Amino acid sequence: MPGDHRRIRGPEESQPPSLYAVRSGPDDDDDDDDGEGGAAGPRDPSRLRPVYARAGLLSQAKGSAYLEAGRTKVLCAVSGPRPVEGERAAAGSAGGRLLCDFRRAPFSGPRRRRRPAGAAGGGAEERELALAMQEALEPAVRLGRYPRAQLEVSALLLEDGGSALAAAVSAAALALADAGVEMYDLVVGCALSRGAGADAAWQLDPTRREEERAAGGLTVALMPVLNQVSGLLGCGEACSAESWAGAVRLGLEGCQRLYPVLQQCLLKAARRRGGAGPPAEGTPAAGQAAAAPAPVPDPAPDDDPADPNA
Repeated sequence: MPGDHRRIRGPEESQPPSLYAVRSGPDDDDDDDDGEGGAAGPRDPSRLRPVYARAGLLSQAKGSAYLEAGRTKVLCAVSGPRPVEGERAAAGSAGGRLLCDFRRAPFSGPRRRRRPAGAAGGGAEERELALAMQEALEPAVRLGRYPRAQLEVSALLLEDGGSALAAAVSAAALALADAGVEMYDLVVGCALSRGAGADAAWQLDPTRREEERAAGGLTVALMPVLNQVSGLLGCGEACSAESWAGAVRLGLEGCQRLYPVLQQCLLKAARRRGGAGPPAEGTPAAGQAAAAPAPVPDPAPDDDPADPNA
């Protein structure tokens, strides 16, 4: 009997997919970086994960930045300023507006919620994080310099390794500075978490596993040069006022330690832009052959993540 050529025949023998699944035990903390916070024992509460930041990655955007803190990866882009038209222009003030958007990539982590069909603007969690970003960045941007215009900041969380909002705030500030937006100061974000129990201590820069086990969380946004807090978002179980005050102080200290890393990122971006200037003296004109190709600078120093704990 001739076979059906439209049907793809499967293999005669097959194995269940559960054989190839990666099993993780209760003590397997593979989401924690450098083995801290897992079976190695309690970690230093003031520890910051290594940070890698780079500005000016996207050529299609006015400004962009990529920030990697441990396993957390965020990409931000800035567009505008563009004129505000219609009802928004009539209802708005003479100053400019800052719009922020926060999205999670479908592969960012297991906490991704499927968006309902036809829903616009993302889920409730994404809208809350976008609003927190906007409130943290607005005090640092000179919106009065952009009358009846709006600046748009988009943050995409590529991988959620913990402290996602703090990383997005820092990356968005880098993208705004890369776009040439006038600012009073950079904004540095830092997150903290506290475990269950009355005597639990606050931990700086928590990983995703530590955030899932935490009873409380706090995100601080600081303008380091002006020494002004631009954003503060807390959640979780209630604790004493002294505990919250200590957490804020620890978060401000972490922001000050992260600030030099962001400074160096902007300096390197400015040097890369300055290197693409007019041809140097002795460069052959058009139509003339060059004796040897120009040397390409070694990008290795820019690719090394910085350690804020040093």
